Amino acid sequence: MVNKDALSRYRWIDERLRNKMLSPPSLEDLLRYLSGKMGKQVSKRTLQKDIADMRYSGELNYLAPIEYSRASRTYHYTEEGFSISNMPVSEYDLQGMEIAISILEQFRNLPVISQFEDAILKIASSLKINRERFSKGNILIRMETPFLYRGLEWITEIVEAMKESRVLRITYQSFKRDAPTEHLVEPYHLREYLNRFYLVGKSTRVHPPRILTFGLDRITGVLPTGKTFDPPPFDDTEYFGHVLGISTSDSKPQLIELSFTPQQGKYIKSQPIHHSQRIVRDTREQLVIRLKLAVNHELLMLLLSYGSRVRVIRPIKLASRIREEAEAILKRYPS
Repeated sequence: MVNKDALSRYRWIDERLRNKMLSPPSLEDLLRYLSGKMGKQVSKRTLQKDIADMRYSGELNYLAPIEYSRASRTYHYTEEGFSISNMPVSEYDLQGMEIAISILEQFRNLPVISQFEDAILKIASSLKINRERFSKGNILIRMETPFLYRGLEWITEIVEAMKESRVLRITYQSFKRDAPTEHLVEPYHLREYLNRFYLVGKSTRVHPPRILTFGLDRITGVLPTGKTFDPPPFDDTEYFGHVLGISTSDSKPQLIELSFTPQQGKYIKSQPIHHSQRIVRDTREQLVIRLKLAVNHELLMLLLSYGSRVRVIRPIKLASRIREEAEAILKRYPS
């Protein structure tokens, strides 16, 4: 599988080789050009592999006519006008595009998607995908309906504020409060979880100012403030790396061992709970997995949803909480 960084490097290599305003580049020229465009140092080994992949990789299918001149120690295209962006689209690529457009079609009511609807249909048309099959709703994949999403009207303004590093004044009605509260928020990240969108940003209303998560369905107003902020190096993968869902807490991630019945274990193996999931034991009697997670509300709800098909082995404190919940459930169903 080709990653995004590699695809970006191929594009920049192609751009440099096609630039007739500059002399053919040496390996060192390409390294400087790539590193500058990528914003980080690219190694000589990586560049040499990229060039080889562009020439010979069957997965990429560029078959780029890149030639190295020993006399001048430079690289150039031997075919006039060649570019990897001119490559014909394969049937496999068309199928992938059809699937991608089908998924986008499910979210056509999202403001950030609907404004590009014409562009999406133009791409479909240019790739010889039947425009009618998307515009009339004859789609390949039917996902859970996105019309259940609430708070979509705030997305465009929030996204624009994120791009321009603008502080927003947000009126928020928490489930825990009777009246809405106002927050001055530095918007960092938008996240979707279980049919709800969430804004992650730093609120200066709380003391000390800290990162909070706001459900868009509970936002009642968004206003610009005219203020800007210096965007921090926020990494959503790291921030949410050791939790399920969107609830973060001060609790540190810990090793969690779960025992599933054989039947439920098949589902757990086919769709892991978390990227940290590791199989400890897999027998006819049980599947035991190990996770590294912080205990939060979403994890508790997920474990309870499995009912008797799961048992918490450790930590003991988590097992006790599940037991307490199970006992509370029994009390709600008197015999």
